[in-house]
Amino acid sequence: MRSNFKKALSKAASITIVVIIIIAIAAGAGWWWATTQQEAIPTTTSFSSTTTAATKPKISVIKIGLIEPLTGAHAVFGIEAKEAAELAINVINNELGGIKSLGGAKLQLVVQDAGSTPDNARLAAEKLITQSHPNIVIGAYISRLTAAVAEVTNRSHTILFMDGLVDDLTQHGWKYVFRVAPKASAHGKSAVDFILDMAKKKGLKVKTAVVLNEDSVFGTYTGNGAVLELIKNGVKVLDHITYPYDITDVSSIIARIKADNPDVIISVPYFHDAILIAKAIKSEGLHPMFIAAAGGCGYTDPDSIKAAGDAVLYYTQTYSFNPYRHTEWAKKLVGMFKQKYGKIPTEAGGIILYTMFTIYEGLEKAGQMYPSDPLNPDNLRKVFLSLDLTDSNSIAAQLYPTGHIKFLPNGDNEYAGTAILQVQKINGTLTPVLVWPEPQPGIQPIFPRPDWKPSSSS
Repeated sequence: MRSNFKKALSKAASITIVVIIIIAIAAGAGWWWATTQQEAIPTTTSFSSTTTAATKPKISVIKIGLIEPLTGAHAVFGIEAKEAAELAINVINNELGGIKSLGGAKLQLVVQDAGSTPDNARLAAEKLITQSHPNIVIGAYISRLTAAVAEVTNRSHTILFMDGLVDDLTQHGWKYVFRVAPKASAHGKSAVDFILDMAKKKGLKVKTAVVLNEDSVFGTYTGNGAVLELIKNGVKVLDHITYPYDITDVSSIIARIKADNPDVIISVPYFHDAILIAKAIKSEGLHPMFIAAAGGCGYTDPDSIKAAGDAVLYYTQTYSFNPYRHTEWAKKLVGMFKQKYGKIPTEAGGIILYTMFTIYEGLEKAGQMYPSDPLNPDNLRKVFLSLDLTDSNSIAAQLYPTGHIKFLPNGDNEYAGTAILQVQKINGTLTPVLVWPEPQPGIQPIFPRPDWKPSSSS
């Protein structure tokens, strides 16, 4: 009996072992088949779309920081810049529907006062970055203030669109900076090129010149640009006068110019010094062939005309902005600015207008190129470097003097250029009008100055 039981038990155990082995083999085969099939499944379009949709951020607000001198000696520029930014953002948000590639995200302007010193500008940038966390910053018009801001924004990997013009602002190796406007030295060169072009057309010879500039980095670069262009064209530079940007007495400068008796004067001012110089030149009875200014502010903007009156009649000034471009968007936005603020946008406001619309067009492209991370600063940098904006495809380009915006690796615009305005009397009113490179309809440059008294050597 026990023998039969043992045999039965042994047989059952054998069957059990066989079953276990079969199950194990089957399980292993199933695992192998599932694994190979899983590896063979391709990544389909629908799978990719589902992943992108799951990770695509919902963006309702994009913060744009603006750091400008809203108080102090240069507040006239900062205030106009702020006005232009507010106007542009209103158009982008309400007329253009925000950033459509980002679901209609709206731009929000966050403003800080740069004050009048680099330390103040640096503190303003640090406060803006730490408290408001803007995606992009614009600033700070005065080049020494802009440099202080750039140190902060670059350290925090925040894109900065500079409206300061000093050449070397894009030569520090800062990775996250861009500048649509032309460099300072280009302004000095343009002022000279205009004079020489006009003299040639009138059959006149410019033999001598005096260059004067305030002694900031901006004034130095612009003045040097003028000196180099004069020398290049065989014009003798009798004097290159520098003075403190906050000068209050220009009598010694006027005495030097009077003693030099140059054919032309090229001036690189800001605002209050320009008013002093223009009034002093008039009161001292200086009558050169021409007086041209470089650097975008000082003699021909509406605030200067209001402050100096007839003293700035016939002065010209180079601008980074052409308020008389005959394009749809230039006419529209200049008209809106004039209606809202009672004057045309000049250098400070004009730079901000085309800068803001460059940012707008870059953000639209960021939503297309990097839908899952459009505001990443490295992605934004790649987007802005990929832009090629012209009158035919861009609002920003329609606002720009050359009609073309494309960034070089250092952040400068490859197609940067200037325009020149002149103060003329139009229907009895002192008015800044476009005279170069192409005059606006119905306008011709007045050259030489009607009160010119040629010297015996002229």
